[in-house]
Amino acid sequence: MKIAVALTGMLACAAAFTWPYPAQFDYKNTTISAEDIHIVAKNSKSSLLESAISRYTAIISKERFTPPADYKVERPKPAAKLGKLLVEIESDSEELSMSTDESYTLDIPAGGDGTLKAQTVFGALRGLETFSQLLPTLQGLRVVRGTPLHIEDRPVLAHRGLSLDTARNYYPIADLKRTLDAMSYNKMNVLHWHIVDGQSWPVESKTYPELQKNGAYATNMRYSYQDVRDIIQYGKERGIRIIPEFDMPGHTYIVGQSFPKLMSCLDKQPDWDQYAAEPPSGQLNIAKDEAADFAVGLIDEYAKLFTDEVFHLGGDEVNRKCWEEDPDVKAYLKAHANATVETLLSAFYTKVHGAVEGQGKIGMSWEETLFHSEYAPPKDTLIQTWIDEQSIPKTVAKGYRSIASPASSYYLDCGHGAWLPNFDGNSWCDPFKSWMHVYNFDPWANVTSAAERELIVGAEVALWSEQSDAVTLDKYLWPRAAAMAEVAWLGKTDADGHVRTTEEVVQRLHDQRFRMVGRGIGAEPLQPL
Repeated sequence: MKIAVALTGMLACAAAFTWPYPAQFDYKNTTISAEDIHIVAKNSKSSLLESAISRYTAIISKERFTPPADYKVERPKPAAKLGKLLVEIESDSEELSMSTDESYTLDIPAGGDGTLKAQTVFGALRGLETFSQLLPTLQGLRVVRGTPLHIEDRPVLAHRGLSLDTARNYYPIADLKRTLDAMSYNKMNVLHWHIVDGQSWPVESKTYPELQKNGAYATNMRYSYQDVRDIIQYGKERGIRIIPEFDMPGHTYIVGQSFPKLMSCLDKQPDWDQYAAEPPSGQLNIAKDEAADFAVGLIDEYAKLFTDEVFHLGGDEVNRKCWEEDPDVKAYLKAHANATVETLLSAFYTKVHGAVEGQGKIGMSWEETLFHSEYAPPKDTLIQTWIDEQSIPKTVAKGYRSIASPASSYYLDCGHGAWLPNFDGNSWCDPFKSWMHVYNFDPWANVTSAAERELIVGAEVALWSEQSDAVTLDKYLWPRAAAMAEVAWLGKTDADGHVRTTEEVVQRLHDQRFRMVGRGIGAEPLQPL
């Protein structure tokens, strides 16, 4: 029997337990025991592979996961047992980028040694995660069902991400690492670290040390250079890239606590809503060369600290009135007859995108940079689309690559009402997005051209932190982020064009939620047991 990316109902075999589901899964019907786990690298000197094998050996040895549907099954009587799992990679290169090959093949025979083959260590990581999910414990016995089985697997989207805001509320390093663990269990590969915003600047700066000194909430709510390097390495060991976001020129009130002369409309009250999307207001003054020089200095510093090839510049929710009423902007426009706020903004974007390019990086920005300004970003810029689902086809129609993050489906903080104390009502992005709503979103909808579909290179859920912190982190993310992760890994349809339904996949996600809980992730339940 062969299933190519679709499951219909609960199957009493290995296929029932994997999340995300593999691109191709062939299986038979023999159950073998797998009590003694021995994973061995074959002809590899990769330290990342060595640490991954140690990590998954520990996970599997500790884990005694029984799918809820199997709580009352009879103890199996295996015909044979699994020997070693031999892991072989074609290259020991440990370079991790958007173009990294994450494919793998996995074979488990009806007795004897299994094999995991991949082009890269990161493909082997994905295969090890799948292997770990094929080992349920039934009445005290760890087994593999459905052998001999053969898996050929690779992701559809190169960027399968989570955007996490650590500025509006602080998240300790331990919680970030736990989140990276959970991402790896779901084959996600990008943590978009929205590390600063108008409310706080928790990350160390050696170029502008005042930013952290005056901008962190407290001395124990900071990220040092070493913390950042630790997170980057921890992510890499799990095949996860860390993309930093330093939003500019908007969302920068906190910069004004150290450099007020670089700012416009700093903390306007009580009519803050005329100058910002949320309080406190404040944007870099685009009429001042010093403000652009400051932004370039930040890019030059943090592009070296954060090693990924992509650097996110933000660029969202800039407010024109903020600049139109600024005395310095007014004076500049009066002295330059052909200048406007739009030409000033374009000049600012030109400088900061040029600085990213000068550091050998690829720029990433929110969709406003493309659609709500006169600036034309470099064609290699990744455009994160969030305002409207139709922004995705509009982005690729212009020839830009899209990272799909529609607020209507992928914003996981929504559904808790307004956070401002003078408004008893819904937040702008309510209601709550259920796992089914997340799963049902199709990033490729309304894009029919094959060339344009290729430009949809990623999907990313977001957790903004006005009403989230380390206490709520796990339950807000999981298992809803896992729903996005399967679509990004597998696509929306099978080889026959069938669109998978939430009814078809619920049992596997139900199992995955229980598996994550057993691994220390506080994922919320989907349904009654």
